[in-house]
Amino acid sequence: MPIELLYGPGTIPLDLPPDARVTVVRKRPVPALPDPVSAVREAYERPLGCPPLAEVARGCRSACIVICDITRPVPNGLLLRPLVETLVAAGATVTVLVATGLHRAGDADEGARLIGDPWVADHVTLAWHDATDDDAHSDLGRTAAGTPVRIDSRLVDADLRILVGLVEPHFMAGWSGGRKVVAPGVAGEATIRRFHSAAFMEDPAARACNLAGNPLHREQVEIVAMLGPVYSVDVVLDERRRLVHVSFGDVLTSHAAAVAVAERTCVVDVGRRFRTVVTTGAGQPLDLTYYQTVKGMVCALGILEPGGTLIVASHCAEGLGSPHFRAAQRALVNLGPDAFVAGILAKPLADVDEWQTEQQAKAMRAGTVRLFSALSPADRADTGVECVDSLTDAVAAAIARSGDPEVAVIPEGPYVIPLA
Repeated sequence: MPIELLYGPGTIPLDLPPDARVTVVRKRPVPALPDPVSAVREAYERPLGCPPLAEVARGCRSACIVICDITRPVPNGLLLRPLVETLVAAGATVTVLVATGLHRAGDADEGARLIGDPWVADHVTLAWHDATDDDAHSDLGRTAAGTPVRIDSRLVDADLRILVGLVEPHFMAGWSGGRKVVAPGVAGEATIRRFHSAAFMEDPAARACNLAGNPLHREQVEIVAMLGPVYSVDVVLDERRRLVHVSFGDVLTSHAAAVAVAERTCVVDVGRRFRTVVTTGAGQPLDLTYYQTVKGMVCALGILEPGGTLIVASHCAEGLGSPHFRAAQRALVNLGPDAFVAGILAKPLADVDEWQTEQQAKAMRAGTVRLFSALSPADRADTGVECVDSLTDAVAAAIARSGDPEVAVIPEGPYVIPLA
């Protein structure tokens, strides 16, 4: 029976060769909340580390709600309505600011999909963050590590600041959500480029599911503290993207509660390494570009035998990614992973999007990477990895190369962190 891998808007079957012995790595089961609507309202009424939402909103004339961009499957249609209803009832004007970081902005249709509720769309002003518009940011100084801190003024100037995010493994910052929605979410270009520099990215603590000593997490926490009071809505989803946790409260307290739940389900002790590992880009919206696909590569390395074969299935319907990322990928192809990383180590500010290429270099150093995708031939040439047209044939070739029929399969890709 084939294994269904998350791929594009649905799944794709993986038919393994008859001699393969498979280990399927999935999240640990956590029960979905039986009544998500009630759970969300209860989170606002019984928050963590702060008074109830209605009390927090009292007297606020303006509120800025920051939501994730299209790369995160946050259930905003479930979360925003009771939040905005409470803010409007308190007399606040509400801006919903999309945290694009240095990603592209969306159009009106994408904005409507992100908000997910026509009533909410009619009662808020939707805005897209632009990290390159320096005049749209407020200067908050520098962190202790020297990072220049410029944050979107619409968030800085609001009476009430609320972040909405999905807590999932993040291959650099440990976990997404919470403080990460601010930086890089609505930070200026120099801020983003500084804490994505090699000085941070090559730190061994800058890895998935780790906050202890993680330099990116440290910077993010310090940056959020510069804003004053910040609140967050944090959710955890299961493999079918059903709600298993929701919390609201002080940004650090709420995020920590969600991380505790996510860690129980997302971090899986497999107990061994494999010479052949099959993973994914996690399906849409995360696998829309090859840029995001790199996350699937890096998050699977915990169970890849050094020198083994890593096979990644990722649709990449929108192509490679930004022009900046393409330039970095071409440099990687021309230089090779070792020379590419050596060339960026001394930069105080990373070039835009080269940090994703830097992460891909980690996967290439660990083993052989093969990609199954819908990329065009021109885009395939810029991936820097071997592209394949059959997952089954790719697995068979990897088994033949290693002489080992054991294969690990991670259908949900970077949403699961396997450990040996």
